[in-house]
Amino acid sequence: MSATTLPGLFRSEEELSRLPASERIRYRLIGADCRYHANDNISAHIREGELEELKSEVAKQMQGVLKSLVIDTESDHNTNETAQRVAKMFVEEVFRGRYVPMPSVTEFPNFSRLNELMIVGPIKVRSACSHHLCPIIGRVWIGIMPNEFSNLIGLSKYARICDWVMSRPQIQEEAVTMLAEELQNRVKPDGLAIVMEADHFCMHWRGVKDDESVMTNSVMRGAFLRDANLRREFLSLMANKNRG
Repeated sequence: MSATTLPGLFRSEEELSRLPASERIRYRLIGADCRYHANDNISAHIREGELEELKSEVAKQMQGVLKSLVIDTESDHNTNETAQRVAKMFVEEVFRGRYVPMPSVTEFPNFSRLNELMIVGPIKVRSACSHHLCPIIGRVWIGIMPNEFSNLIGLSKYARICDWVMSRPQIQEEAVTMLAEELQNRVKPDGLAIVMEADHFCMHWRGVKDDESVMTNSVMRGAFLRDANLRREFLSLMANKNRG
């Protein structure tokens, strides 16, 4: 549905200012025909100061959840400020990748025409399952096969991009694909390989309560798909780094 066909769509920021921050942001997203799933970045539609308002909204709603759970937050000193803490954690930390732009990443041209396999990892990553909002804690390995036209970025920048993509509610399969898209667009390598291995607390903490299971999945693109030897080299070196 487009912005012009939405019933009651507010036409100006002045009109929108009378609404809660979440409603203002949602109207902008709908008006721009933008998706806002749990793992989408919506920072382009957030104005200065609105994240603070959003934290206040989340805290208020979280206070209602605690009340519905029959927790006496007034008398219980441990939960006096739990709603505010959870709101800050969601907006500023564990779901931060939804609300802030991609971190600044300096790129360098490949003057030396490097064309050998590069591996970065393991990078510790933290995310959350969008089904139960339980933690996902894992590691990522990235393989890059550059060409003379590739952009080179610093090692720490891979970790920053990983953190930005992973700090959202999502499922692991989609997270790895999103990370691959970001790196492919930025580095433009001949080949890209990503492997993620993670513990899912929705399995450890609830349901089957299995403490041993981990999930491993991968994305292989370009040269890593075409060349079985290159793929084996990456996986072998990754395994050696893992043992170290």
